[in-house]
Amino acid sequence: MARILITSAIPYINGIKHLGNLIGSQLPADLYARYQRGRGNEVLFLCATDEHGTPAELAAAKAGKPVAEYCADMYAVQADIAKRFGLSFDHFGRSSSEQNRHLTQHFAGKLDEAGLIREVSEKQVYSNADGRFLPDRYIEGTCPNCGYDRARGDQCENCTKQLDPTDLIEPRSAISGSTDLEVRETKHLYLRQSAMKDQLDAWIDSKTDWPILTTSIAKKWLHDGDGLQDRGITRDLDWGVPVKKGDQDWPGMEGKVFYVWFDAPIEYIACAKEWADANGKPDADWERWWRSDKGADDVRYVQFMGKDNVPFHTLSFPATILGSGEPWKMVDHLKSFNYLNYDGGQFSTSQGRGVFMDQALAILPADYWRWWLLSHAPESSDSEFTWENFQQSVNKDLADVLGNFVSRITKFCRSKFGESVPEGGTFGAREQELIADITRRVRAYEGHMEAMEVRKSAQELRAIWVAGNEYLQSAAPWSTFKEDPEQAAAQVRLGLNLIRLYAVLSAPFIPDASAKMLSAMNTLDTSWPEDVEAALNALPAGHAFSVPDVLFAKIADEDRDEWQEKFAGTRD
Repeated sequence: MARILITSAIPYINGIKHLGNLIGSQLPADLYARYQRGRGNEVLFLCATDEHGTPAELAAAKAGKPVAEYCADMYAVQADIAKRFGLSFDHFGRSSSEQNRHLTQHFAGKLDEAGLIREVSEKQVYSNADGRFLPDRYIEGTCPNCGYDRARGDQCENCTKQLDPTDLIEPRSAISGSTDLEVRETKHLYLRQSAMKDQLDAWIDSKTDWPILTTSIAKKWLHDGDGLQDRGITRDLDWGVPVKKGDQDWPGMEGKVFYVWFDAPIEYIACAKEWADANGKPDADWERWWRSDKGADDVRYVQFMGKDNVPFHTLSFPATILGSGEPWKMVDHLKSFNYLNYDGGQFSTSQGRGVFMDQALAILPADYWRWWLLSHAPESSDSEFTWENFQQSVNKDLADVLGNFVSRITKFCRSKFGESVPEGGTFGAREQELIADITRRVRAYEGHMEAMEVRKSAQELRAIWVAGNEYLQSAAPWSTFKEDPEQAAAQVRLGLNLIRLYAVLSAPFIPDASAKMLSAMNTLDTSWPEDVEAALNALPAGHAFSVPDVLFAKIADEDRDEWQEKFAGTRD
């Protein structure tokens, strides 16, 4: 039994995520976790909310709530939606946890001991009205490049030009709107990533099986221009992990917090401790996943994320772990994704453009979305969500292929043999040919799933469903029954066993429909088909079953048109 640690990029706390966020990390991670559990492996699947930083404070202020209360409320919302989408986290944690605070301060102390942190004096904008330094995103003004009047101090969202706060025309505080700003000197800590460039380069070179997307982004940051730069790891904010060296105060850093991009990846590790603490487990139970000196040597660690998160996970977080000098588990495989675009444009959280997770679930059950998103995952390039494509995929794949097969075979059996698996007859050449074909396809499906080739896995699974339909069409038990009821019984018996097989194979993609198929077949047997022929004899003659409700309803043209119009604008 293999041990597999899986983390998904942790979603930011400031609002509900859109479908592009979902397919970029959490959903493919869930697919892989469910598959590995289905194969009998030991899995620890962790995710959390990313709760620190400027956007959390701004979102809380907009909502009129203290930031801690806002984060607690949004955590509950995100956890609920994740559950309803079938995301099977072993633990869904919070980066604001006590465990993460302690671990972040611990890492900072170790990095300082290793000489990998330096103190830098820099100039920052101070708001007299707010009585605080303003991070880049807290400063708004007019973009000098395009004239957009709500450009932020780090970037203009309208023309995408990178900016410094001092570039803005008529700058103002994003908190109070005050223009009473001045530039003051402040001190911050920097992680000396540049000192670790060669070590990081060699580590990335050792990852020969990583997606080209992952390694190309990492190499670009390492080698383009002036190469890997040192990175600020502290901010002048109230909300965050207080700056300390382990449990000791850090002179000169009073009132400062660690930068969100320093503490957020550390939450992957802290989340495992949260999991252990929440379940009354000793520290040894989470350390065996994360400490190579405490049992993590045999763990395979896989991360899932969108391409925008790759630099932090291939460079900054590894620099933190390697720089600590401690035996922490490093990532083995980093699966990155391109972007999912929306109907001719881009999904955007800040602009409310596209379909968001809660809105999707208000329209259709999770499996409809899971299937479309995974079967169209943006792996080798960006992909695009259109309502026409969504309708076509649901209607053809889920309703016509899988749903139709389940409905036809169960209803026919009920009408001719009753609601139990019929006995009589034997498998002939046609049945053996089907078994051989499905065996080949199941092995290919396993190969794609192990390699985390999401779209190819979906294509192979659909081909397995199609094979059953084609068999049913050619065997035509409704015709066979008129001449040879015994042979028809064998054909129907094979068909009913295919439903159980489909339930097991499909569970990573469409877990709710899988559960309905298993329930209809009156079985708890979810054993993986190592031997397909044996799997297709799992339900013996006389085994009772029931005809399930329609697994997947087709999407009508009028529904598609209504949804397309409804989501053409922006979210309120």
